[in-house]
Amino acid sequence: MATPYSGNVTPLAQPAPDTAAIPVIRKIQLSDLREALRLGWEDFKAVPSHAAILCVIYPILGLVLARTVLGYSVLPLLFPLAAGFALLGPFAALGLYELSRRRERGEEASAWDAVDVLRSPSFGAMLGLGTLLLALFVTWVATAQAIYVAAFGYEAAAGIPDFARRVLTTPQGWWLIIAGCGVGFLFAVVALCVSVVSFPLMLDRQAGAGEAMVTSLRAVAQNPLPMAVWGLIVAVLLVAGSLPAFLGLTIVIPLLGHATWHLYRKVIAPDPNPRPIPPRPQRERRSAADFPAALFPWRRKGKDGA
Repeated sequence: MATPYSGNVTPLAQPAPDTAAIPVIRKIQLSDLREALRLGWEDFKAVPSHAAILCVIYPILGLVLARTVLGYSVLPLLFPLAAGFALLGPFAALGLYELSRRRERGEEASAWDAVDVLRSPSFGAMLGLGTLLLALFVTWVATAQAIYVAAFGYEAAAGIPDFARRVLTTPQGWWLIIAGCGVGFLFAVVALCVSVVSFPLMLDRQAGAGEAMVTSLRAVAQNPLPMAVWGLIVAVLLVAGSLPAFLGLTIVIPLLGHATWHLYRKVIAPDPNPRPIPPRPQRERRSAADFPAALFPWRRKGKDGA
């Protein structure tokens, strides 16, 4: 069932304004967060296979990450890497926003439609903000490593039992937990403030990265309590999804991605002068016999024209 949000879609014949309106921030309540999660769950149920395909890379990367960490004796970085990887979630969920947007308009949604985000006029801005989040992630991992070295030095743990004993039963370990969680909280707050509605805004209104980040900061400033609760919900769900060998993220990530789109719709008022939606090009249907030649369409055209 599609979720209508009137005022955000305009016929192609209507001319677009020369200047885009400044996004209007609406006050939301905690009940709106629950509604966004409910609508996100409806989207996930409507296209579960597509969402799982998009997000299966998360548990795979998580398992590879765990094996790499254990193999190279950098066990202390396992938790910072797994937790910090969520900083990239808003960018990685771009395809999920597109699926929710299509369902909102009452259109069919498929895995190919998620890839349409790559053709968005604002994809360059999305990529720029995604690079910023990647830099934030790298900085967090480096900071977490520095905190561990400050607590225990460069001596590596002999294994998981030794590492657990160090962290849970020593004063240095307790300091590590407090300092690491405190610093990690600051990184999470920065990521939330600059990206909570940024990527949906860029996808929906073709906004620039600067405008999107400013709008996201305004949204957090005008809704401090709901946004704080939203950040807590995201953190709790990500931890719950990571516990069973990261496999739960195949559900948690698409749920949060779809829910973020609906949260954006609740926080940002409809555009009074929406831009026209360009017609989508018809995709040529290919058979399985075309593989792998279909991966190289320019060579196919060259042969056809020969």
